[in-house]
Amino acid sequence: MRIRNHRDFWSGIMFLVLGVLIVILSQAYQLGTPEQMGPGFFPTMLGALMALLGVAIAWKSVAAGGKEEQERQERIGGIGWRELLLVLVAITVFAVTLQYLGMVISMALLIAISAFANYEVRWKEIIVSIAVLLTLSWLVFVKGLELQIPVWPAFFAN
Repeated sequence: MRIRNHRDFWSGIMFLVLGVLIVILSQAYQLGTPEQMGPGFFPTMLGALMALLGVAIAWKSVAAGGKEEQERQERIGGIGWRELLLVLVAITVFAVTLQYLGMVISMALLIAISAFANYEVRWKEIIVSIAVLLTLSWLVFVKGLELQIPVWPAFFAN
């Protein structure tokens, strides 16, 4: 058997490994039954479904195909180190600044920094993304779930 689509194959393997890892880690919690679910029921089922999805994706990428499909075989490209680093920096900045600068400034920094992972940065799109995501986050986390997240920096409250 030949791998027809390397991206799908390795994506399937990734889903399979993550799913199995989630199932293994969730065994530390009581599983329960479908009628009386324990804290480990949902992560176990989710991990199992993720693993099955991975098997299906990987299987489809190695299944026998026609001559045309074998000729259109995709290869995995290189790792985008710049993009990976920018997204990790953005998440780190958000985590470090959330308590001190509040959700508004921290999330704006997160979105702005991670936007530079794209080579076609457009300021209008960044500003619209910040406005929409801030509004939705405020509605969901602050109003809906009533989490005690500082919305504004502490020095604004004084």
